[in-house]
Formats: sequence, C-alpha cells, structure tokens
Amino acid sequence: MILADKIIKLRKKCGWSQEELANKLDVSRQAVSKWESGNSIPDMEKIVNMSDLFGVSTDFLLKDEIEMETPSETRDSEDNNRSVSVEEANGFMDMTEAFSRKTALAVQTFVLSPVCLVVLAAFTESRKYHMSDNMATGIGMVVLLIMVACGVGALIGMDFQLKPYEYIKKDNITLQYGVRGIVEKRRSEFAATYRKGITTGVILCIVSVVPLMLSTIKDSDPLTTACVGILLIFVSFGVNIFVRVGTIESSYKALMQEEDFTQEAKDTEKKLQFFPGIYWCSATAIYLAISFGFDSWDRSWIIWPVAGVLFAAIRGIMVMKIRSENRRNR
Repeated sequence: MILADKIIKLRKKCGWSQEELANKLDVSRQAVSKWESGNSIPDMEKIVNMSDLFGVSTDFLLKDEIEMETPSETRDSEDNNRSVSVEEANGFMDMTEAFSRKTALAVQTFVLSPVCLVVLAAFTESRKYHMSDNMATGIGMVVLLIMVACGVGALIGMDFQLKPYEYIKKDNITLQYGVRGIVEKRRSEFAATYRKGITTGVILCIVSVVPLMLSTIKDSDPLTTACVGILLIFVSFGVNIFVRVGTIESSYKALMQEEDFTQEAKDTEKKLQFFPGIYWCSATAIYLAISFGFDSWDRSWIIWPVAGVLFAAIRGIMVMKIRSENRRNR
C-alpha cells in the first residue's frame, strides 16, 4: 500500500474530511488532496506530524511493504525499542571499523600461540638440537600463555570502549529517519572489500594444508610437526582477514537488525549468555588436566580447535531448541 492510500484510509478511520486534516496539519485542503491523489508527497515534517496525529510510525507511512493492518502493532513495538540517531549509528560504525584490525590481530594471536610449542617439539624430535623435551615444552608454554594473555587483554580493553554501543547488538532498536540510508550506503561501499576479504581468507585456509600434505611424502615426524606450525601461520592470516571484514559487516547487520541481530535472535542470545563462560572454563580445565596429567603439551593443543567446533555445534542445537520452544509458547 502506497502513502497516498494510507493517508486516505487513516483519515477516514478518524472520521475527518480533507479540510479537517488540513487544519490539523496547518496546510491547505488542496495540499491534502494532492497527497491523496499521489500528485505530490508531504515533506518530512508533515510525515512526522501525521505519524503523531494518526498514532502510527513513520516507517509505516513511508514503507510500501507495511500493510494497513499492522500500524498500531508497529508503533507499539517501536515504542518499546531504543531509538538510534544518526550520530549514534555513525559513532558505532566508526569505532567498530577502527577496532576491527585490533580485534583481528588479537584473534590471530590466539591461533598463533601454539606455533612456538609445535616448532620446538619438531626440534626435539629431530635430535639435531640439544634441547630437552622439558625445556622445549616450558619455553613453548610461556610463549603461548603470554600471547593468549596479550590477546585477551586487547579484547577486554576494546570491549570496555565499545560498551556505550552495546545496546545496539543486545537490545531491540529503532532507527531514526535517515539512519537506514546511511547504513545502506556505507555497506554498499564496503561490499567489494568484504567479498575480497572472504575470498582471500578461504584461499589461505585451503593453501595452509598443502605443506602438511607435502611433508607426508618424506615421512618425517619432525618435518610433519613443523608443517603443523606452518599450517597454523597460514590459517591465522586467513582468520585475521575473516575477523576484520566480518567485524565491520556485523556492525551493519546489527544496525539493520539482520541475521544474528533480529529481535528473535537477540531474545535467544539473552537466554544463552551463561553458556560461553561455562563452556570455555570447562574446556580450559580439560586442557590443563590432560596436559599436566599425561605430560602431553606438544599434542594437547588439538583440544582447542576441537572445542571450537563443538562449541558451534552445541550452541546451534541450543539455539534451535530455544526458538522451537518460543514458537510453541506463542
């Protein structure tokens, strides 16, 4: 339904003539007649005035796809949402973009953290270097923990700085007039960079396996172990790109309330907020227990990629269960 038809129906629903509506909006009757015939469009000030006068949202008046039966529901829903201004949206997008490289580097640090341990394990296996297993494990673990600590510290610092915009990702929001257009423009300008980033990241992850496959030809355990380190280095750069472009793209999705940022997804996320903390604390406990108990620091790192895959799988199952229960309760 177009704007002209909505004005007619809303006016008649209120029992007003064109002249009565014109008086309330401080315009001429001819202006209202032109709006209703589609020969002209009211300016934004008049749209806002009609929104207040009819008790509907500006989105309802401006968007053709929103039908007549839903205006009051739309308005009631938006009244409970937090409004996002142009300044807030730009501030959120600018800060997210500024932090995207730092976030990507922090995550890359996590992926790279076992590399030193893996490479030193390859040295001890080769027997060409005078380094004991205990020394190699000790040095590798120190480097691993320092790198993880630096990455966690960086993420916590950025999280604190992004705290003022946390509501955009967690609460249901309504974009003020003009915000959607700004977000769509910035998103379209970033689209080519996003596609290139995803493509490059996928290529790096695929290529990362090549050295490991080639090492099997020589059938050398030290070489194979060292190639695991090379694999992690390639993957880390792929992950860096994924996180960097994905972080920026997620800021657009958060403002547009798409995919993981729809109202349903946000409500589900609130019910799952306890899960990551419990899961990763348990994974850490298992990692330390196995590493210390079996003295297998050179191999126990495999727990982390396995834990990452399981986390996604378990969380996905929990999300489907919660959403299924929500639909049954409606």
